[in-house]
Amino acid sequence: MHELVLVTGEQGVEMLCDSLLELGAHSVSVEDADAGTAGECALFGEPNSPVAATAWQRSIVRALFDDECAAHAAAAFVLAQQLPGAVQVASIALVPEQDWVQLSQAQFKPVAITPTFWVVPTWHDPPAAAQRVIRMDPGRAFGTGTHPTTRLCLRWIAHSAPRCAARWVRVLDYGCGSGILAIGAALFGARQIDAVDIDPAAIAATCANARANGVDLRAASPDSAHGAYDLVLANILATPLKLLAPVLAGYVGRGGQLVLSGILERQAVDLCEAYAPWLALEIADRDEGWVLMAGQRAA
Repeated sequence: MHELVLVTGEQGVEMLCDSLLELGAHSVSVEDADAGTAGECALFGEPNSPVAATAWQRSIVRALFDDECAAHAAAAFVLAQQLPGAVQVASIALVPEQDWVQLSQAQFKPVAITPTFWVVPTWHDPPAAAQRVIRMDPGRAFGTGTHPTTRLCLRWIAHSAPRCAARWVRVLDYGCGSGILAIGAALFGARQIDAVDIDPAAIAATCANARANGVDLRAASPDSAHGAYDLVLANILATPLKLLAPVLAGYVGRGGQLVLSGILERQAVDLCEAYAPWLALEIADRDEGWVLMAGQRAA
């Protein structure tokens, strides 16, 4: 495998990447050529922040080809095309053979939610202190326990379960992703669990992960949710959570609990206002600039 490294301007990135893929590149990646310098540009902002540009002013484009000949041919072709952005060839080099599966797995290690509650990939043994374990491998659906918003929800479940789990007869995980929150609730005593998502891949992932963890739940599209729930969990982002306020609040039964995550600390006031007609939300936990908000409907 050989890597072709190119440098191009903002206007040429998309066309260059498309050309390289058409020329047989196995993968193409893009990074800021000025990263780590005074010219570094933050292209992607926080959720709901406007994006000023679609590419960096100068980008490094890396493409992997089967062999050196294919890499040189691709370089010659894109230079001859005179694509916008003043494309320059930085290097063509052999990529050392690596165990890519092992390299990928090394990035995902057991995650402590509490000292006794862990999320553990299947290729790791659970820590000796773990009393409850969710087996979860990275996949196409969001939720492996590594992101603060997921940890916040799982930590809330673990801390709330001793006094609340007896009342979690019906639980809704709205926007379930990998199903990790639904599985976590089940491990702490929740019974009838509905996990819903608009993405069919998330539904499939939730079903597979539930089986792997010995959890019984129902995963389907959001229109399958019905009736009142004792616990409603939603780890999405602030904007959809605001738009979904009537829907999510409507699923919370009398005395039921609503738990929302995916919210930056500066967005908490807006969420309080959005849900105020139905119940009062409060910040229940914080992690790396993200907050978890929880509320309870009157009995």
